[in-house]
Amino acid sequence: MSWLVAGLGNPGDSYARTRHNVGSMVVDQLAREEGERLRKVRFVPVEAAEIVLDGERVWLVRSLRWMNESGPSYASLATKHGVVPEHVISVHDDIDLPFGALRVKIGGSSAGHNGLRSLQQALRTPEFLRVRLGVGRPPGRQDPADFVLEPFAKREEPDVAILIDGAAGAVRSLVREGLARAQDRFNRAGPRA
Repeated sequence: MSWLVAGLGNPGDSYARTRHNVGSMVVDQLAREEGERLRKVRFVPVEAAEIVLDGERVWLVRSLRWMNESGPSYASLATKHGVVPEHVISVHDDIDLPFGALRVKIGGSSAGHNGLRSLQQALRTPEFLRVRLGVGRPPGRQDPADFVLEPFAKREEPDVAILIDGAAGAVRSLVREGLARAQDRFNRAGPRA
């Protein structure tokens, strides 16, 4: 059975290190750890790499469309490779979780996240796996849309690296061990000391 890891984010270097792109960062790290690099896929607006984890084919994917219209890109590649929605793993930022928190779950609402909404619509179900990376709430009255498009502060970088590493581990655990084990091992309230 094949899997697809959708690293949600926006395309382009100007967004590469922003809070909204932590999903893309996780996909990049997984590819690096497996000695692969993401390449443009013909006829589908994505970059992808195929890896194998314990005999399971896993597609690491980053859309080349804006996040709020990226769902069809992921769904198209999933259909092409016979990946059922329950084997789609969305990796994304979550402002409703404290900075550094990590949560693994299946299903649920989009909670106002336009990338998740697009993916739910394209897959025609909310029943896919999610690795949620806490980026915290914006300070004061700052618009959440502006906040997630800002790069992480220098002081946050060490915790961002820990968060991305944990999320990559959670993706591997989902494929190898299933949801319950991944939740036991990786769900946490904040950065590990």
